[in-house]
Amino acid sequence: MQATVRDFDAATRSGSVYLDDGTELPFGAEAFDAGPLRLLRSGQRVNITVDGGRVTYVTLSTFPLPGSPSVSPPHA
Repeated sequence: MQATVRDFDAATRSGSVYLDDGTELPFGAEAFDAGPLRLLRSGQRVNITVDGGRVTYVTLSTFPLPGSPSVSPPHA
């Protein structure tokens, strides 16, 4: 699922995102630490995983989510 970063606090490694329908979802350090990122900026597009209404993983929109199929290069 894609979202847009609303805010991010580098000290606590937590923040919130807006879903495309405008819903705001907070995320904690656990969700941020689960991904490969070191920093987020307001307005940045991200991919998130949500479980039970809670964000569990945050990464850049150009990075795959865990468990998503990888894209293979075309065969020549």
